[in-house]
Amino acid sequence: MDDRELVWADEIRYLGGFIVRAAKFKCSVYQAKPSYYRAANSIFAKVGRLASEEVMVQLLKHKCLPILLYALEVYNLDKRVLQSLDFTVNRFFIKMFKTSNIEIVHYCQTVFGCIA
Repeated sequence: MDDRELVWADEIRYLGGFIVRAAKFKCSVYQAKPSYYRAANSIFAKVGRLASEEVMVQLLKHKCLPILLYALEVYNLDKRVLQSLDFTVNRFFIKMFKTSNIEIVHYCQTVFGCIA
């Protein structure tokens, strides 16, 4: 055997997901959020107000949400993490519809088929 030291880490990336050091099996979704924001903001910057709301929502659903939701079925998500993911998606609608009223955001998500 070689005498290399084993490096301890707080998290590792495996198959696109992040496994976090904990007493129980735990994964982290927080690394996906900056990638989601980067994709959503680039779409918003390039298309902006030129496209209709329907086009913007379809781009969000098909290009950005898969980045955020990748491999979530294997994660043990608690209520706090789910709320964080909801907030992340809601931010796009808040920006697109220029509102801070969460009832309007939820209504728009329902109308466009993006129920949070």
